Amino acid sequence: MNKISLLDCTLRDGGYVNDWHFGEKAIRNITKKMVKAGVEYFEIGFVRECDYSVDYSLFDGNESVSKMIAPKQSGTKYVGMIDMGKPISLEKLGRIREDGFDVFRVIFKKSKIEEAYTYIEKLIGLGYEVFAQAVGTDNYSDKEFIELIEKFNELPIKAFYIVDSFGLIKKKQFTRLVQIADNNLREDITLGYHSHNNMQQAMGNASCMTEMNLKRDIVLDACVFGMGRGAGNLNMELFAEYMNENFGKHYRIEPMLEIIDEYLNDIYRESFWGYSLPLYLSASNACHPNYAIYFASKGTLTVKSYNEILKSIPKEDKALYSKDKAEEVYKKYQENFIDDRDVLKELENEWTGREILLLGPGRTLIEEKDKIDKYISEHNPIVIALNFVPDSYRCDYVFSCHMRRYKNIQERNDVKKIITSNLREAQNYDYMVNFASYSAEHPEIMENSGVMCVNFLLSLGVKKVSIAGLDGYDTSNKGNYVNSGLEYDFSPEVLNLRNQLIKEEFGNKSGKIDVEFLTESMYR
Repeated sequence: MNKISLLDCTLRDGGYVNDWHFGEKAIRNITKKMVKAGVEYFEIGFVRECDYSVDYSLFDGNESVSKMIAPKQSGTKYVGMIDMGKPISLEKLGRIREDGFDVFRVIFKKSKIEEAYTYIEKLIGLGYEVFAQAVGTDNYSDKEFIELIEKFNELPIKAFYIVDSFGLIKKKQFTRLVQIADNNLREDITLGYHSHNNMQQAMGNASCMTEMNLKRDIVLDACVFGMGRGAGNLNMELFAEYMNENFGKHYRIEPMLEIIDEYLNDIYRESFWGYSLPLYLSASNACHPNYAIYFASKGTLTVKSYNEILKSIPKEDKALYSKDKAEEVYKKYQENFIDDRDVLKELENEWTGREILLLGPGRTLIEEKDKIDKYISEHNPIVIALNFVPDSYRCDYVFSCHMRRYKNIQERNDVKKIITSNLREAQNYDYMVNFASYSAEHPEIMENSGVMCVNFLLSLGVKKVSIAGLDGYDTSNKGNYVNSGLEYDFSPEVLNLRNQLIKEEFGNKSGKIDVEFLTESMYR
């Protein structure tokens, strides 16, 4: 029977979760434990031009990695990954040395095939074993895939990989790719499989590959705890156990579990990876998972909206993520232009001569209720709630620009509802206004309800607005809202950025509209 090996890429692929910042102690100990576990290949990180730090699993050559893996153990080959999008110079890397890397995996997109071929040829000349990895293997036609295999057959590479970059290759397509590779690769080349788990295919495909009685050795990638970008990767501890039970392997599972307990659980609590609906939808729409991650960070889209917006990404842009393209697509989707001139005219007539009070959902609505009640009693304002209907105050209107929030209030008939045109699924509303006319300028806060409503009031010619309950994002997210279900799920860094941008937006309104905060607010 041909040899089946495992390659652990926790510190490299898992690094997408925490920006490769594991800490020196964790990197050293994870390395030792994976060697102790008996995996044949251990990938310690990316190798690229960088300012090397011992706390990151990013390396700038043999010198930096040799200190991290010392003393180097036999029985496991130490691997680094090189991305042809930003390859390290071969002069800096130098020839293979006993205390450094044994193997390099070189990943490349279709546009970099020729550069990868030349680079790999020279890398082999320096004495290293090389695994050639075509990113997004499923994007190659059968003819292109065979031509690629035949091209790399000319080089003395150690392994050639099927790479499921977006986690969407299902068993039927996977077995076809494996058979094509097995029948066309030079017999001495190992066939590898690198999975992602957006559609939960990793375990099934990997186990299937071990049972196909291929002509050659195979190597399968996995990460402890499935750690990886988005939905993560094949779980090393699960697949190692499968190999022990079915192929007479003797991988030690306990060191893997210790890695989870001692290092990965804390990261997982801060930065979730694993199956999620947005990542499933990104895979089913053949999109780079970072699109799903970006749209999920907005916190505004329903399942239907996710599907629609992912479908709307141009085919040529789906595989190569760009934040600028994501922002452009999101903005275009949200705009959904409508002519709202009649709505503006009607509300302007209704509100002329009246004071306006906006109610946000912050805790100060309760904590400073006496002050708010006094203001309402003395000024009899038009009261507009933002994305919710409070229990303790009479509201004339609710202004909503957030479909997930609006679903909680769309059946309410005791308040008039003004919604923005990005709420494509909305029903039972009184007025719809054009999203793009009132959205904030910065993409990070373009759908913030407070900013949008003030912009809307400006278009009506309102000169002054009072605001209560718009407290600002609390980075601890503990008890910050008066209603459950309104919580948010953003990192402290994102929350601080949003607070800063919203404060600037209100500051920029000076001279155009008088904004008075009745309650404590970070935006005052």
